[in-house]
Amino acid sequence: MSSTGEGRPWISHLTLYFIYLVLITTVGPLQFGFHLAELNAPQDVITCAKDSISAASASRLPQCIPMNLGQFGLVQAILDLGGVFGALVAGPASSKYGRLPVMRLTNVVFLLGALLETLAPSIFVLALGRFVSGIGAGAAIVVVPVYIAGISPPQDRGLFGAFTQVMINVGILVTQVLGYFLSHGQYWRVIFAAAGGIALLQLLGLLGAVESPQWRADNGDPAGAERSLRRIRGPMANIEEEIQSWALKDGADEEEESLLQPSPNPSQDSIRASLEGKHVGVFQVLREPHYRPAIIAVAGVMVAQQFCGINGIVMYGVALLSELLGAGSGLLAIAVSAANLIMTILCAPLADRLGRKVCLLLSIAGMGLNAFLLAISIIFSIPVLSMIAAILFVASFAVGLGPVPFILASELVEKEAVGATQSWALVANWMATFIVAQFFPILNEWMGKGRIFFLFTALAAGFFAFVVWCVPESKGRKDADEVWGRQRRVD
Repeated sequence: MSSTGEGRPWISHLTLYFIYLVLITTVGPLQFGFHLAELNAPQDVITCAKDSISAASASRLPQCIPMNLGQFGLVQAILDLGGVFGALVAGPASSKYGRLPVMRLTNVVFLLGALLETLAPSIFVLALGRFVSGIGAGAAIVVVPVYIAGISPPQDRGLFGAFTQVMINVGILVTQVLGYFLSHGQYWRVIFAAAGGIALLQLLGLLGAVESPQWRADNGDPAGAERSLRRIRGPMANIEEEIQSWALKDGADEEEESLLQPSPNPSQDSIRASLEGKHVGVFQVLREPHYRPAIIAVAGVMVAQQFCGINGIVMYGVALLSELLGAGSGLLAIAVSAANLIMTILCAPLADRLGRKVCLLLSIAGMGLNAFLLAISIIFSIPVLSMIAAILFVASFAVGLGPVPFILASELVEKEAVGATQSWALVANWMATFIVAQFFPILNEWMGKGRIFFLFTALAAGFFAFVVWCVPESKGRKDADEVWGRQRRVD
């Protein structure tokens, strides 16, 4: 069992209330994973692709909604456009009004999105529901990690920060299981309704949550911050060191505050940021050559996360492999999601042990190799090879491309530019996800079944070279200057 710096078992200093807060708040990322994969298993049923399915229905709602591949790709991808909007709005809103109100409002958005999807009579309403759900998903993956960082013991922030990725994978697994059992008749609507049920449960669960002590301290409420922290840590815990750290930070770690804050005076603000730890604006950071290598590195890795093909399996795996595996494609989707979850948990310590860059390279190489094997297995109809390659494909993703991109920004740039760099990385990630979601089914049909994974292999080779040349190792480096091997700035 791992230990804290004081030699105690890591769980001994955690209260049940803290565990409750982590679990109830990370239901937000779970919903992101749920919506990401909710169309995978029931695709043929929703789109009337099966011969036995007709749009006609005795009820007021159609049994299915006729769609071609381009239309279905748009419905799938529009979640990501909502995600961009939600992510950009949630950062400043949570800085101004608090993490907790934004998380609660996010669940109202999730409820509205689930309602629209469940009762959708047409492509437009289904797409609108997906867009609204995307707003909630984008907000959740911005606000929840910041909230968890604000309530976690300093020595355990890395550990509990990993819960975001873990719960995303839980959400993917849940929706794949539901899809396997409910992909017939109009029961696919129950899958969407389940998302609304999850949102309602989290909304009720958040009624018992407290605001982040860190946010309260940074917003002029030290007494309220101390009360919240005391409730989280327990009556006997020593919280003096954490309270003192708030005064030292003075809000400098609130990364997302710069998300839509372009600087009115770039040159003067840059100097002030360098000297006083002020935040660099989201547009200003692009104009500063000093930060450009880091932005290229972080955004490039975020694009690699999607362009190496993970969402080709997560979003379209069942339809892709249905001709080869038949009904077994649904079971494979569940197995793949379970493998992704298990490997994410098992591989969590690797980035600290092997290094960020090594994990990325191993991950990209593994995904490229198994994408090649997937293409071969589909083209030549080798079911066993397709199952093995699909599982190893997502396992490789969990080694590096899954967790590492989300921690790079805080290590490759100085603290005044972390928020702006994270913003561009997030936009790059969502837009890359949109491209894959929109064009994967079209390209797969145009190139011939399975051959698109040759494209992912080629892209993986390119991103492998990109990481070798453009992404420095940040493990064990104390600041961005040491990461990039440059002299500390004095201007």
